[in-house]
Amino acid sequence: MTDVLPLLSPAMGEVLRVQAARVTVRAAVDADPAEQRVRYAAERSYWNEGGPVMAATTEEMVAGPQGPFRVRWYHPGGAADSCLLYVHGGGFVVGGLDTHDRIMRTLAERSGAVVVGVDYALSPEAKFPQAVHECAAAARHVADRAAEHGVTGGGISFAGDSGGANLALAATLLLRAHGGPPVRSLLLYYGMFGLRDSRSQRRFGNEWDGLTPADLASYLAAYTSGPEDLLDPYLDCLGADLTRGVPPTYLLAATLDPLLDDTLALADAFAEHGVEHRLALVDGVLHGFLHYSRLLPEARAALADGAAFHRSVIDGTAPSS
Repeated sequence: MTDVLPLLSPAMGEVLRVQAARVTVRAAVDADPAEQRVRYAAERSYWNEGGPVMAATTEEMVAGPQGPFRVRWYHPGGAADSCLLYVHGGGFVVGGLDTHDRIMRTLAERSGAVVVGVDYALSPEAKFPQAVHECAAAARHVADRAAEHGVTGGGISFAGDSGGANLALAATLLLRAHGGPPVRSLLLYYGMFGLRDSRSQRRFGNEWDGLTPADLASYLAAYTSGPEDLLDPYLDCLGADLTRGVPPTYLLAATLDPLLDDTLALADAFAEHGVEHRLALVDGVLHGFLHYSRLLPEARAALADGAAFHRSVIDGTAPSS
């Protein structure tokens, strides 16, 4: 396993120092899921302070396949011509609208889109593929209600980080198979897309980013009902049909992330199948670095870059890959 500490950017090192001073007990995977969620929310609370102020933030319930769930609309102000659904990360087990609040506000401000956070059901209480179907249901709901929220044209898009990136892509594929609505763009941040072993998984993953091999195994065990789920194309997205109906996609990866090779493999598949995409690699940062835009310039730059990609797709100015 590579010692990543000497490879971190100065700002990422400062983030770890601040985090270590604030958090004495991390959201360990051996804790009860409810306790994991409390700890994870506590870890993220400081990092969500400040940032862009929205013109309006509203919530409503969506009728899901297993019951209702929440979505949160972030209105940045001014005319909005697109909706960007955001699917939070957290290994399918932790996280929620509040833990990723600043990320969503920043994307709304930088893209001009109305960002809609999806509060899908967490595992192990909800098993695969419930969250995929909830994300698809949220997309249909948002497409139907966009005009009521003052959004004109532009359609819907998805964004997500880590496990949320997997769900965003899987929901896009599910919508493709079941009559839409079509997804205009995808912003996929350091996602898990189906590799069960890789060079980056062997080299990286440590206590600093909460993604050790034991963490990865625990998250997948909580999310799935058996080994057959790991081969399902709505979880193993690299095994899905990527030859058609995949919208222009922004792929971002951190070079010190155990999931780096998942993104690189997806970029290779997109290149092979002619899917319009942009690959961005960020040096010196860890998995989950978008949370730290309060102190981390790499996070602010990455969020702005993804927002600009979305804007270029909606405006029709995105270059072909």
